[in-house]
Amino acid sequence: MNYHLNYNFIWKYFGHLGWGLVLSLELAAVGILLGCVIGLGLAVVAHGASRPVRLLVGAYVEFIRNVPLLLLVYLVFYGIPSVGGFAYSATTSFTATLAIYAGAYLVEVFRAGLDAIPKGLIDAGCAIGLTPWQRVLYVRLPTMFRIVLPSLGNAFISLFKDTSVAFVLAVPELTYGANWIYTNTFRIVEVWTVVAPMYLVTGFVLLFGLRRLEHRFAIRRR
Repeated sequence: MNYHLNYNFIWKYFGHLGWGLVLSLELAAVGILLGCVIGLGLAVVAHGASRPVRLLVGAYVEFIRNVPLLLLVYLVFYGIPSVGGFAYSATTSFTATLAIYAGAYLVEVFRAGLDAIPKGLIDAGCAIGLTPWQRVLYVRLPTMFRIVLPSLGNAFISLFKDTSVAFVLAVPELTYGANWIYTNTFRIVEVWTVVAPMYLVTGFVLLFGLRRLEHRFAIRRR
């Protein structure tokens, strides 16, 4: 059986891929932002907290990190509405899952960032009369974010690739758009040879931009 490449259908329906890529980036951006809120909140709460609190945070982290993302997607979309008696859209469900998933990884990132803050900076804040909350707001958090910025960049790129899982819920992101074209045109080779470079190029662009941002805010060692 001879297979002849024909990209005409791919370009005809390229809008499904273009808008899918936009939605993938939006999902990753919202996921990383909400994940930062979850991760930072739990890291601050667990930092210096009692043992039961640390165990609860640790249980959340270990559970999420050791369960496949696909299973979490199904649990949130099908399991929670079945138990709670309510429903939400597939996009909302996947965004929440992605945030919970990212938060579990970012807890450890932020915890390590808090531990890496030089003690001299904290002592300097105490010396000029900053209150504990002022030291957190003006000393700990800005310094920590500069320390963990490379890890946040890596997490964002990883989440961008993970958005491909959303196609199982019919969220119209990039992989779903590719699957739609393949299903309706049967041009499997053509569609995936277009989508793969789209993921690759977008990932490199994100990486380049994030590395520039890291360089801009990097803590200089003297």
